[in-house]
Amino acid sequence: MNKLFIPSFLLALFIATPVHAVEKADEQRLDEVAERGSHVMPFDLEKTTHIFSKTDTGGIQQVIAKDKSDTEQINLIRSHLSAIAKEFKQGNFSNPEKIHGTTMPGLAELKAAKVGQINIVYKELSDGAEITYSTHIEKLKLAIHQWFDAQLSDHARHAVPGGHHHDSIHHNHK
Repeated sequence: MNKLFIPSFLLALFIATPVHAVEKADEQRLDEVAERGSHVMPFDLEKTTHIFSKTDTGGIQQVIAKDKSDTEQINLIRSHLSAIAKEFKQGNFSNPEKIHGTTMPGLAELKAAKVGQINIVYKELSDGAEITYSTHIEKLKLAIHQWFDAQLSDHARHAVPGGHHHDSIHHNHK
């Protein structure tokens, strides 16, 4: 009995330890992403919310101001999303890479896509802005979904998943 107890105890200890380490690593990763993000995104993460909504053709990324009267944040959101939409249309995904790293899920596929394979549309919202990504290419739809999941994970304190219909998402956050 004693011979079974020690390996079982060690196994339980080994299994329990990584879970705690992963939680600390996740908090550290969130801090690192927020720090790198502050050098790329001009708006205040504490005053805004990212919403990532997967769709059947790709997804919709929204950034909205928590305070709907905060015109400074709204203008910063619009300026940033407008600029990165232009970059993304040209296949330039360097800003997400600066924030999330080169191994970010979905990013390699998005960078490898030919110009025009992903339709990227910028739109102003009353309290921020959004970018819609759509494609008929299955591997790129999957890449967009993986990329959204990674952003939700990395921006956990400042991001929420959305549903399939962007109008209802936006109105729910007004």
